[in-house]
Amino acid sequence: MASTNAGKLLSGKTALVTGSTSGIGLGMARALAGSGANIVFNGFGDAGEIEQLQADVAKEFGVQTAYHNADMSKPAEIEAMIAFADDKFGGVDVLVNNAGIQYVANIEDFPTEKWDAIIAINLTSAFHTSRLVLPRMRAKNWGRIINLASTHGLVGSAQKSAYVAAKHGLIGLTKVGALETATTGVTVNAICPGFVLTPLVQKQVDARASKDGISNDAAKQALLADKQPSGEFVTPEELGALAVFLCSDAAKQVRGVAWNMDGGWVAQ
Repeated sequence: MASTNAGKLLSGKTALVTGSTSGIGLGMARALAGSGANIVFNGFGDAGEIEQLQADVAKEFGVQTAYHNADMSKPAEIEAMIAFADDKFGGVDVLVNNAGIQYVANIEDFPTEKWDAIIAINLTSAFHTSRLVLPRMRAKNWGRIINLASTHGLVGSAQKSAYVAAKHGLIGLTKVGALETATTGVTVNAICPGFVLTPLVQKQVDARASKDGISNDAAKQALLADKQPSGEFVTPEELGALAVFLCSDAAKQVRGVAWNMDGGWVAQ
């Protein structure tokens, strides 16, 4: 298999992408596989579908794939997943912290268990994965940690207190990680997408269409008009291409950035 990818940017390297069975995470995994990386998938879903996904990506890109079902809210399961990646591939070279959940309510109405779950999955899990992969990255003097933050890591929106707090925290963690690895071949950066048409966002579109009695297309445009001046969704493929750039030598002095790809959202 290695010969298929000889000369590719990430040939012989391994990428672990959390929350990669759909949406942005899957886009990231596919882009990294396209650059020659072996992929460790993580996320929830139908076992048969995940098995098929692994097989399809392995075949399409000529890489090896594996899957671990760690619940990203549980530190012990995260440790088991990193140990699995070490055992299977000899370590993680590219870590993409993408797993995330959302809940919407005013602060005074926000269920405390939802707050705890969002902080655990969207923020604390990235601390655990990072602390566990950094020793090997330092030993190899090469590594890339890419944290999927959000425009909500840079600006706020009403009713998203836990998500906004977690994503701002993730950018803070990114900056500290970048400073601690600044003299090494390891870089730590964050990507901040605007609206991406993932299953999570499609739910918001459906809810809006239902509430306002409008078509799905009209609901999409209304959602974008609120925040995203380009009037277009960001795609997982575009985000994947940015992740690949951050893995390249051209980006070796890109350290501690929060790079928004958001159709102009944060420029307003």
